[in-house]
Amino acid sequence: MKILLVHNFYGSAAPSGENRVFEAEHALLLARGHEVETFTRQSDEIRAQGVWGAVKGALATLWNPWMARAVRQAVERFKPDVVHVHNTFPLLSPAIFHAIGHRAARVLTLHNYRLFCPAAMPMRAGHVCTDCLDRRSVLPALQHGCYRGSRLATLPLAANVALHRRLGTWTKQVDAFVALTEFQRERMIEAGLPAELTHVKPNFYPGRPAIVPWADRRPSVVFAGRLSSGKGVLALVRAWLMWGASAPELRIVGDGDLRGELERLAATAPEVPIRFLGQLGGAGAQDEIARARLLVLPSEWFEGFPMVVREAFAFGTPAAVSAIGPLPSIVRQGENGVVFAPGDPQSMLAAVRAAWGSADELARLAAGARRSFEALYTEEANYRMLMAVYEQAMVVSQRRRDAVQ
Repeated sequence: MKILLVHNFYGSAAPSGENRVFEAEHALLLARGHEVETFTRQSDEIRAQGVWGAVKGALATLWNPWMARAVRQAVERFKPDVVHVHNTFPLLSPAIFHAIGHRAARVLTLHNYRLFCPAAMPMRAGHVCTDCLDRRSVLPALQHGCYRGSRLATLPLAANVALHRRLGTWTKQVDAFVALTEFQRERMIEAGLPAELTHVKPNFYPGRPAIVPWADRRPSVVFAGRLSSGKGVLALVRAWLMWGASAPELRIVGDGDLRGELERLAATAPEVPIRFLGQLGGAGAQDEIARARLLVLPSEWFEGFPMVVREAFAFGTPAAVSAIGPLPSIVRQGENGVVFAPGDPQSMLAAVRAAWGSADELARLAAGARRSFEALYTEEANYRMLMAVYEQAMVVSQRRRDAVQ
């Protein structure tokens, strides 16, 4: 099979799970013998241009005819069976799907909710907000300035959503959508995607990493992610302060705009073992996860498919997650982790302390985490799912091509 992978890389200054998924699937397809080419752009191209770059990005978001022509030329030259797009924001724009036409099957991975939510993640003022999805309208986003807290910054993204709804881009110009979870699939169908074209394929972890023996692990809990609103890190630190000096060490990997506030909060009780490790990079963060006895993900918004949970399961580390969005369907209570109420430090404390209080129970959950990885998140399992999506996309593409001939 010949496959063209298309992706707009986010800025290099900020780690991106979407970038990592794109690279992992590229490597997966090459390793399975497919003929693969890539068409990519970098958001750094405009970030370095300051205000002018922001203006260019805003204009390109809606419809970029130059990128549409470039993608069409790449398709005409390479003649792929499938064009698999991961991200069009901000430089490529959904215009590329129209440009590809019926020259190849068109597949789009839904890494977030940007097709219908201008902010990409349905959250406003620290709480989940699905107004734009539920009402099939961008007016709530414009009213509240959901993207970066600015109505002006929200405008091109809202216009993008409204334009491509009206043009039928998502009903007529994409042959298969890849949702990361069943929860996301259902929400996006409710918002307007065709159910018959929307499939589920989670992220995967390449290879089969060795498991650090339980006795050799640190008696610690790890959080790895952005220290920002929506990730639940304030509730996490508050739960640890409630636990007190007897709590296991909480090792916080990552950086973000809440780091200063979190460090000041932790400093009010220096006897409580909370350690801020900063940004460690992929290998360093994975080493922390592999050597911990529990991963905690206290999100207060709808995650796509958290890369850290995939990594935890690969390393046989159980997870404690909030019961919001897709998380309780990935981490199942008493099987491969524990679940608590989102934004509730007391609920988090009760769930984590109960699991931590029994070494046998925690080890059993760890074994369940690795079983989940073996069943669902290996390269082999993911490759089978990806090929099934491609094959169905090619059938839809052929049917549409026949209909216009």
